[in-house]
Order: sequence, then structure tokens, then C-alpha cells
Amino acid sequence: MDVGMLWFDDGPAPLKEKVARAVAYYREKYGEKPTLCLVHPSTLYGSDRAVNGVEVRANVTVLPHHFWIGVEEEARPAKRTRAPHKKAA
Repeated sequence: MDVGMLWFDDGPAPLKEKVARAVAYYREKYGEKPTLCLVHPSTLYGSDRAVNGVEVRANVTVLPHHFWIGVEEEARPAKRTRAPHKKAA
């Protein structure tokens, strides 16, 4: 995932609720469902690895209480590009 939304939540709610809120906000704001949520490894301790179809994965570059949420590149449909237009000879 190269682009995503950074979500902060340091409240007492369980991880599942925090991710569900972030997913709902992302969906409302961007009009598509995210597929991946990256969290600090300490956040995943003993928690579910998926919430409402969104994979939750540990990543050391994400700060505690932060959630980097978006669409994993391989989950996105491939962009269609036009073939280059050839000039007539």
C-alpha cells in the first residue's frame, strides 16, 4: 500500500472497534472499502488479524495508536491504458 489514510485512536476500545470506525470513515470519505490496515506490532498482540474483511497487519513504521488504512495495490483493479496511437505513414 503506497497511499492510505492515517487514523489516530488512543481510546480504550478494542482493536476491532477502532478498525471498524476507521473503515467506516474511509468508506464514507473515499467511496470505496479499504482492504488493508497497518498497525504498530504492539497493537496486534492477541487481536484479530481481520476486521469486516479488512486485513490487519503489523508494520514497525506505524506509530502506536495509529492506523494506516487503504487499498492494497494488488487488490485494486488494474488500470486500463490505451495503446499508443500510430501515425499514418
